[in-house]
Amino acid sequence: MRKKRKREEAENTDRWVVSYADFITLLFAFFTTMYAISHVDLGKLQRFSGSMKSAFKAAGQEAVDTTVIEGIKPINYADVGLERDIEDVFKRFDIIEAITVERDQRGVIITMRDDVLFDTGSAVLKQSARPILAMTATLIRKSQRDIVIEGHTDNMPLNNSRYASNLELSTARAASTYAYLTSEEAIRPEQMSAAGYGEYRPMASNATPEGRARNRRVDILFVSKKDGI
Repeated sequence: MRKKRKREEAENTDRWVVSYADFITLLFAFFTTMYAISHVDLGKLQRFSGSMKSAFKAAGQEAVDTTVIEGIKPINYADVGLERDIEDVFKRFDIIEAITVERDQRGVIITMRDDVLFDTGSAVLKQSARPILAMTATLIRKSQRDIVIEGHTDNMPLNNSRYASNLELSTARAASTYAYLTSEEAIRPEQMSAAGYGEYRPMASNATPEGRARNRRVDILFVSKKDGI
């Protein structure tokens, strides 16, 4: 009788592993669901589920199958890091409300309200704009990315005979910014390009003064590198 009892005890010692594996599977499914609901970050979710899949396979369990959701692109984490670096740099300026940083499918964009860089109707850089562009140049050198400088205006007619249209003014402003960065800050000319869009790419409605103020701007685009490198 004693030998039989010992044999039964030996057979029962590993039964807890089954329950533990079931519990871990349920726990994984719960946190994956909560994660997806609270913050849809496909790149992180795929890496997280991939590592868990490997762990489950090693344990002899069937892993949860994760499928890439069609139409949702993985986040470019290099762009996320660059966006944060730029935001940290421009926090030191008192005019931070006139400078915004955002990301889109093209890359990271520094948007500077026109009065940060220029007087009304002018494409000559203010003296006060130089420290801001000098800091921008530091970020350009550090990122080693291609840069596109874009000039934009509102749709109000110009009361200035020097420029025949808003398109000319926006192009001249982009060119002035380009010239400063290449001549004064030694940014490689082949690293940058400049374009003017006039009133044709507004950020907001031109029906209000606030909207027009947002549309008068210079965008400095840090172009995304392939594969987020």
